Amino acid sequence: MELKDKLVSSFMVLEDRLDIDSPVHDIRSEAIKTFETNGFPGKKDEAWKYTSLKSVLKHDYSVFPKQENALDYQDVKKYFIHDIDTYKIVFVDGKYSSYLSETTHEGIDVCLMSSALNKPKYRLIIENYFNKIATKDSVTSLNTAFSQEGAYIHIPKNKLVAKPIQIIHFATGNESALMLQPRNLIVVDENSHVQIIERHQSLTENPVLTNSVTEIYVNKRAIVDYYKIQNDNEHASLIDSTFINQKRESHASVHTFSFGGKLTRNNLNFYQNGERVDSTLKGITIIGNKQHVDHNTLVHHIEPNCESHQDYKGIFADSSTGVFNGKVLVDKEAQKTNAFQANNNILVSDKASINTKPQLEIFADDVKCSHGCTIGQLDESAMFYMRSRGIPEKEAKALLMFAFSNNVMSSVKVPEIKERITKIIANKLGVNIGFDL
Repeated sequence: MELKDKLVSSFMVLEDRLDIDSPVHDIRSEAIKTFETNGFPGKKDEAWKYTSLKSVLKHDYSVFPKQENALDYQDVKKYFIHDIDTYKIVFVDGKYSSYLSETTHEGIDVCLMSSALNKPKYRLIIENYFNKIATKDSVTSLNTAFSQEGAYIHIPKNKLVAKPIQIIHFATGNESALMLQPRNLIVVDENSHVQIIERHQSLTENPVLTNSVTEIYVNKRAIVDYYKIQNDNEHASLIDSTFINQKRESHASVHTFSFGGKLTRNNLNFYQNGERVDSTLKGITIIGNKQHVDHNTLVHHIEPNCESHQDYKGIFADSSTGVFNGKVLVDKEAQKTNAFQANNNILVSDKASINTKPQLEIFADDVKCSHGCTIGQLDESAMFYMRSRGIPEKEAKALLMFAFSNNVMSSVKVPEIKERITKIIANKLGVNIGFDL
């Protein structure tokens, strides 16, 4: 049975378990119809022109894990940012792990999507926010149809969340192949501030396909800093779709660090629905072997006097492939927009490749917008300079690559995250670095 057919039939089984009076029942039903009609995207779809899912879809994935699996904290501690105190929402094979988690309802809600979807006290938030900004493409619709579990975070107005929130998904490998579909809803009300770290981690070499969707609402004068650490093994694939709706004078930033995984597709969409909004999208990709990372971004400037800053760096070795498809859309009413977009790439190997397509669509006449991309190799004169001063070739290359990534790292606001990413980069480059970026 093809995966598409298996998923459609699995939805019928799921539907029998769910409450048909739930406010999301009709949304799920419409979503599975969309997926059944369109199926998985192929290379004929313009947005997926350079990314094929064929190698990922060939496995016979388990959609519902047969048993709940426990993990010992010491075995997975290294995947947490454990240097600082944080809230934690942890899932093991798609199931919530209370043992590894630290949630709260004291002044804020850091808890589970399953609770929010089923308990009456959350109904108003679900009705007002769930699936309101997520697109209706087939992959997102598939997640919507199966949306049961994930992180639910609601920060009421005038709250400075005292510590970051970690959202971590583990796959144990107890299934021969596993498909996960986490759904996150994050609502940050007026004048509030939160920092969130997200990670997906497979613990064995069994194939895992994660189709994740996150909706984030950043209300007036709120601040959201979001960090995605993607450093999975080369048998795990991730389709990560994030949708961010910003209101007046809000600030939202997403830093995406893509270092691991077989195939990673990041769909990141910002909608600026208010004046004086600031959006930041930054990313570092360092991959090798036959890894594939695709960044697909959209910033939609709807109101005047707003800014957006995109800066993506890529380093590609061996036979790896990168894709960057970044779009900035400026509506006619969005005068005084300041939009910056850059995508810079280094090909370390002759067999590595990058497909980059920066796009601007501007319908306003009083804007400051720029975009550009570069593809090249390491600077030979800089290499010669460092080698002539006694720095070995491997370390000289690493120093140049660290310097190349510095623009992205400099805007990371949590020192412990910066330290962790620095160590991962050093490990990817095979060197020991005695300094922080």
